[in-house]
Amino acid sequence: MKKSSAVTSQPSLYLFLLLLLPLQAQSSDDLIDTVCKQTPFCDLCEACLRPLTPSPSDSKSLASAMANVVLGNMTDTLSYIQSLIRHSHDPAAERALAQCAELYRPVVRFNIPQAIEAMQRGEFGFALYVLGDAEKQTDSCQKRINSTMADDESSVALTARNQLFKNLCDVAISVFKSLMNSS
Repeated sequence: MKKSSAVTSQPSLYLFLLLLLPLQAQSSDDLIDTVCKQTPFCDLCEACLRPLTPSPSDSKSLASAMANVVLGNMTDTLSYIQSLIRHSHDPAAERALAQCAELYRPVVRFNIPQAIEAMQRGEFGFALYVLGDAEKQTDSCQKRINSTMADDESSVALTARNQLFKNLCDVAISVFKSLMNSS
């Protein structure tokens, strides 16, 4: 079993995001604080949104920022999968990874960008649908990985990336729902 140089574990990604949190105290009426407390992963939400410059100042910009974080993460995961494909020597693993890439490409190129546009028009329902569908694509990919590459080190890293993506989607869905309920 070869050790991949492109492997990054979820804990190190999460730690990196947490270290980006500013240490200054925020007021209790702070939009990010208020919205993130309503999500299933408050620390992850804050780690994604606090470092942004300029800081999202209204509900729409906050939702857009979170959607862009999700898109960036999925884009990074797709690049990681493509890197694994290039370095794979196992035909079965390569097929599973190629199937994952086929699932993720339309999500990155079309679905999430369209959801961001719809959300900016106030159509949060479509954005919620797209993020839910993106999570299903991640689940399908993960099933393929689990059945083909179960004990490979790169599959552990991909599993961590998939889980982080799902957590980000859960945060974004919560943000969108809270914004829908407040409008």
